[in-house]
Amino acid sequence: MRNADSKSDESLRSAKKTLRASVIARRDALDAQTRRRDSQAITAKLLALPEYRAAGVVCAYASFGSEFDTAAFCSDVIAAGKRLLLPRVNRAARVLELREVKNLGGDLVVGVWGIREPAERCSIVPSSSVEFLLVPGVAFTANGDRLGYGGGFYDRLLNELKPGVARVAAAYSMQMVDDLPTGPRDQRVYRIVTEQ
Repeated sequence: MRNADSKSDESLRSAKKTLRASVIARRDALDAQTRRRDSQAITAKLLALPEYRAAGVVCAYASFGSEFDTAAFCSDVIAAGKRLLLPRVNRAARVLELREVKNLGGDLVVGVWGIREPAERCSIVPSSSVEFLLVPGVAFTANGDRLGYGGGFYDRLLNELKPGVARVAAAYSMQMVDDLPTGPRDQRVYRIVTEQ
């Protein structure tokens, strides 16, 4: 039985890897002007969400590559007087440390995999404080299934959140798919905001 489980784990990983590469290639192919325009539309929709407006502690992420650009969203969190938490990868523990960022220009450093993350001096805030979580991902389904980058970091974080915390993903509409290969540890998001 164990061998069968490892075979099914392997086929799940392989299916995810194939889909991940395909969606990232399509996302990378979007021109910069389209990404900029669509990021602005997505940001406006995120800022209008009642769950965001009601939240005092917002956890987001610093985008990289061809992802939806989170810079304007993160700036608004700070400008609105909310607490902004961004993840810092703790590779040894294989977890995301949520750290408070007060200045996007001064508090971020290049971290693991070249992704900007809070500097070590930024204070760690427990995940139980999060009231709104902006979740990254490669692909999503309409019912909230999410394909991440393969490390499982956000699945673990999502699993730690208090019940009822808004789990929102922002993505270009071309990242929406009909179906995703999922496993027992994969966590869903409650809402996906696209430019459409």
